[in-house]
Amino acid sequence: MSETTSHRHHAIDYIEIPATDLEAAKRFYADAFGWQFNDYGPGYAGIRGAGEGSAEVGGLRPETDVRAGGPLVLLYSTDLDASVEAVRKAGGTVVAGPYEFPGGRRFHFTDPSGNELGVWAEA
Repeated sequence: MSETTSHRHHAIDYIEIPATDLEAAKRFYADAFGWQFNDYGPGYAGIRGAGEGSAEVGGLRPETDVRAGGPLVLLYSTDLDASVEAVRKAGGTVVAGPYEFPGGRRFHFTDPSGNELGVWAEA
C-alpha cells in the first residue's frame, strides 16, 4: 500500500484484481492503460497509475479461478480492531484475520449479501 496517498477512515482505498497469469496481466494493463507496477516478489504486483510518480491504488494477485471472487475492495481504517468489532456488530462475518502484511494489518469480511471486502491499517 502506498505511503504517498492520503488515507481516509473507512473509505474505499485499494482494489485487488485477481490474475491467472501475473505477467500477462501486467503486460495487458500496461499496454491498455499505461499502468505501472510495484513488484513484491513473484506473487503480487502493486498497481500504479499511468503518470510518473503515481500512487499505488491497487494490486494484481494470483488466482487460479478468477470467476470465484472477482476484484477485492479494500477499505482503510485508523483503528483496525474497532473496525473488526463494527463489522461484527453490523452483521458482517470476519472470514480472515486480522493478520499482518508488509506495511500494516488487515482483515477480510463478508457483508450480509456475501460480498467479501477487506479493511487495512498502517503498521
